[in-house]
Amino acid sequence: MTVNTVPVSAGQALEVLRRGWAAQRTDGLTLSWMLHGRPGVGKSAIVRQLADETGARLFDLRLTTIEPQDLRGLPYYDHATRRTLWYRPEDLPDDPAHPAILFLDELTAAAPALHPAVYGLLQERRVGPHRLPPSVFVVAAGNGAEDGAVAYEMGTALSDRLVHLRIEAAADDWIAHYAVPRGLNPAVTAFLRVRPDLLDTIPQALDRGQVIACTPRSWERAARIMDAVADRAAARVMLAGTLGDAVAAEFQLVADDIAATVDAARLLAASDRDRPALYPVSMHGLHALIHALVGGLTAANAAASIAAMADIRRLDRLRPDAPAFARMPLAELCTHGFEMLIRRGLALGLADTFLDHPAYAAYAAERRAMGLE
Repeated sequence: MTVNTVPVSAGQALEVLRRGWAAQRTDGLTLSWMLHGRPGVGKSAIVRQLADETGARLFDLRLTTIEPQDLRGLPYYDHATRRTLWYRPEDLPDDPAHPAILFLDELTAAAPALHPAVYGLLQERRVGPHRLPPSVFVVAAGNGAEDGAVAYEMGTALSDRLVHLRIEAAADDWIAHYAVPRGLNPAVTAFLRVRPDLLDTIPQALDRGQVIACTPRSWERAARIMDAVADRAAARVMLAGTLGDAVAAEFQLVADDIAATVDAARLLAASDRDRPALYPVSMHGLHALIHALVGGLTAANAAASIAAMADIRRLDRLRPDAPAFARMPLAELCTHGFEMLIRRGLALGLADTFLDHPAYAAYAAERRAMGLE
């Protein structure tokens, strides 16, 4: 069946869940949420990030690994009342004083026999005698059969209990809101900036009968390989086994160029006079450098990072020996880089550093003069 709702990026889905969390806490709007999306699109990561941001305890139930009785708990006989009672399972939150997120993962892959036990959690917020405290936020997630995943059709009795979010991979969103803030290898983010079509290749892989496809999750794994494996031959095999041989070969060519031309630490340590000579003379390289500056931003290097970012917009003048810069959209690259750098700086409490920096003031004045602010 089709999930007939508007598609959203992972970042948009997280923002919707943030609003839902706030509405439940302040206005008592109690809803249950369902995240649909292809494998590796970031559904679990969204829920973990929400838990981290809110300080909520995360109860992660993989529904493919449990039986209905695991949700109901263990029965015991109360001789005083001559009744059968139930011990509460530890996988269900029960502390009303502490906020919690109950994450019902792999819902669409769970056996239909488990669905009735899940209905109560999603609608009445109870299973058997066990009730969820008002402080519990309920989110489910699952893949579809059309994504090549093991999945059962979701019946109307189940789907009617949920607010559905259909998540689709979007390279700009993933890079800006996930990969760069986490400091993933800049070769990955630079490559996907110019090849956003390769962020999620599951449909193409299914059409070709291929086992390996690119997903946001596999690109994160590729970034870890790049950071940890120095031997190029070994890395090539690992990347091919993560991304597929064709994509891995294309990516490694770009990664080699970036490794040879991008050195963010050296650029940040250089003087104003020496810095222009250290910029990479390629779009891949500049994207990688921008992402490295944003991902590596700290209070200690903020001033140097701002100056380095500001110089990008005038590399065609600073480097007349490199005519390639005159053909690049330097102003757009600088604006894109500053947007991410400012967002990262605000998260780190560095707003005053930006406002007081002459290079940023000159950049902002130039944009105002062009009517862009």
